[in-house]
Amino acid sequence: MTQSAAGVMDAVLHDPEKPVPPSGPAWGAVISLSLGTFGLVTAEFLPVSLLTPLAHDLGISEGAAGQAMTATAIVGAISAPTVAIITKRLDRRTVMWTMTLLLILSDVLAAGAWSLAVLLTARVVLGIALGGFWSMSAALAMRLVPSHLLPRAMSIILTGVSVATVCAAPIGAYVGDIWGWRSAFMLAAAGGAATLLVQLITIPRLPPIGVASFRSLLDVAKIPMVKIALLVVLLVASGHFAGITYIRAFLEKIPALDVETISLVLLAFGISGFFGNLAGGLLAEYSLKAVAALAPLLIAIAAVSLLTAGASALASAIAVAAWGFAFGAVPVGLQTWMVRRAVPEQAQSAGVLLVTVFQVAIAAGAIFGGLLVENAGITSAIAYSAVATFVAALIVFLLGPKRET
Repeated sequence: MTQSAAGVMDAVLHDPEKPVPPSGPAWGAVISLSLGTFGLVTAEFLPVSLLTPLAHDLGISEGAAGQAMTATAIVGAISAPTVAIITKRLDRRTVMWTMTLLLILSDVLAAGAWSLAVLLTARVVLGIALGGFWSMSAALAMRLVPSHLLPRAMSIILTGVSVATVCAAPIGAYVGDIWGWRSAFMLAAAGGAATLLVQLITIPRLPPIGVASFRSLLDVAKIPMVKIALLVVLLVASGHFAGITYIRAFLEKIPALDVETISLVLLAFGISGFFGNLAGGLLAEYSLKAVAALAPLLIAIAAVSLLTAGASALASAIAVAAWGFAFGAVPVGLQTWMVRRAVPEQAQSAGVLLVTVFQVAIAAGAIFGGLLVENAGITSAIAYSAVATFVAALIVFLLGPKRET
């Protein structure tokens, strides 16, 4: 794409109704960002399927190896605002290329790790890439397509998350079983290299606009609609991860499913999330409020169904699949709300705040869910999911975006 075309896209952020260049929306660049989300989420969740052989090979406990996941989430929350501010003078495509390079480096380091310290270093590098990428992805989407196509672009970008959720664990386990756990990380690194090549070809020049700073983040955070959106993010993400983190334990104890059946139910969760993501993108083009409210409401209904009819294997499977479908639509609605409706002129700052709060909510939800499980049983974590997501849906219905998209 020419520099003049990129210049027109720069103006889209300030004038959402301004038409895109004659060449049309930059769907190639959007797809390259989707490949980036796939690589990041795959790398983030690979340790889940490789934990036992990884821990054995490094001579550490599974609990210690599990801290690789925690390290990534914590660093991701810190890097979201930090990367955006440190790189505020750089072309956005250069930053995205750098994040993909860090993804590749993380996978290579993990594949060659000989100790827990090296593994944690790899996961810290991944956290930097994760936070930096997510903090800018929505703002970049705004500059790659016209305003009315933003939900569709976000849906495409987030499809990478859904596909990775479905594929990462089973493929990682399969490759790890045949060629060893290190091969799984090397395969992920190869995928990251292919992604970088596509990004080098497709992402146009994107000079920085709306430069981020800690002051701008604070100013954006004070906007009433942003406060509401971030509260919804906190409730939905903490509610989701408080319950879904322990969904396997729930399925083992309440409907007493065997391992094979649980695997199929979790596969249904991932596949449903893929279709939920697509449905959320389509619905957001017509009614942003609907997708932002109905998605958490469906999670609440699914959680209540587990609590009331969870003893039935069929009811539990349907509820978990519905939960996956609903959560698949959540990121599309929330990110579009933040960058397009709440503060379109400060899209990057809004994206930074959203990613930071989301990462904090993930950690808070998992920790709070764990405390509930230890002190009040597994059903208490599911109950919190139901309450938190229902309150989020209620807030969107009452205080969310008023004008239809």
